[in-house]
Amino acid sequence: MVSIAHREFAVELAHASGAFIRPYFAQRDLALDVKTDGTIVTAADRGAEQLMREMINRQFPEHGIIGEEFGAERPDAEYVWVLDPVDGTVSFASGVPLFGTLIALKHRGRPTIGVIHQPILNELVVGDGDTTVCNGRSVRCTTTTSIENATLLTTGFKNIEVHQNGRAFLTLVRRCKLHRGWGDCYGYLMVATGRADVMLDPIMKEWDVAALIPVIRGAGGVISDWQGRDPVGAHSIVAAATPELHAETISVLNPS
Repeated sequence: MVSIAHREFAVELAHASGAFIRPYFAQRDLALDVKTDGTIVTAADRGAEQLMREMINRQFPEHGIIGEEFGAERPDAEYVWVLDPVDGTVSFASGVPLFGTLIALKHRGRPTIGVIHQPILNELVVGDGDTTVCNGRSVRCTTTTSIENATLLTTGFKNIEVHQNGRAFLTLVRRCKLHRGWGDCYGYLMVATGRADVMLDPIMKEWDVAALIPVIRGAGGVISDWQGRDPVGAHSIVAAATPELHAETISVLNPS
């Protein structure tokens, strides 16, 4: 079982990685490297993940680790930490505080603790599937049930056209009350804290997804892949504030 010690340690990881990341934010001379998949990486990404890996290996040497920058260690362990040190590196490198650190703890393959940490705005969200807190205070999703009353967030449009039904997404945008590009993990933080109603991404990796599941569910929201299926192991995500809003969003995104 996941213990209080695990949850407290997840918070320690967030604070330590945040302290490492902050000095790099908005640096004009920040070096950007391009990875083989075309995405960018910085010293903040690499250093923060290395720091968290070292902390995990000292505290829980039997636990596994899966991270965006340095791959997998013991991925078949009973407990596995899933790390994305800077989710939203483009925003981070541009001096825009719409990024965050994602930390999840999986128990027997299911995410049980999720952390979204925005170290510049000092927002720390922790969820366990039953409850979610932001800076120690309980938070909940909105009660919005219809797209027409919803604030919809996305990271960007280009990937939606490439990986999902772009025309259906445009229908969703036309119907929603407000659409903004306040994306990456910060969009999910906004849904969990009741500041937006729907956040979606058409293409994701495990380190993008795992932490979101306990956070959104703990805040009373619904999370799935783009087609409405189990988000564990998914390669896309739709998170919505209520079951009704989620069902309507999935229906619009996947016309028969």
